[in-house]
Amino acid sequence: MTEKATPSPEAIKAWARLMRVSRQLMESAEEALKAAGLPPLAWYDVLHELAEAGEGGLRAFQLIERTLFAQYNISRLLARLEADGLVEKLPVADDGRGQTIRITANGRETRRQMWAVYGWSIAELVGAKLSGDELTMVSALLGRLRHPPVAD
Repeated sequence: MTEKATPSPEAIKAWARLMRVSRQLMESAEEALKAAGLPPLAWYDVLHELAEAGEGGLRAFQLIERTLFAQYNISRLLARLEADGLVEKLPVADDGRGQTIRITANGRETRRQMWAVYGWSIAELVGAKLSGDELTMVSALLGRLRHPPVAD
């Protein structure tokens, strides 16, 4: 990349819309969860990754990689999830200080309840507003913006 690279007006417009729409969609999903008396979306992300990991669970550094939370944020969030009985921390046999985090049955149930609202939000906020072809196109375009790019 050159030092004098400046974004085109189209890139600036696309960036601004992407940021605004992303924030609006996330806020709408958060509001739906809150209205249903459920935890915030960040909890879902962690519970989802732990459920996907299976009985073996994940180490904290793996959660950080998969969710993109900062270390201090994930530590606080895990402490809260553990206090609410949604995750458990287990010692790692070959690492005296290491811990594996695993979702509990309560965590699975909370995730299920959250998904009912979160999934509905996705369907209403995105799925109901774009055709199948448009959804495929948006997904492909956004995949090209990821680093590294994602092929769908």
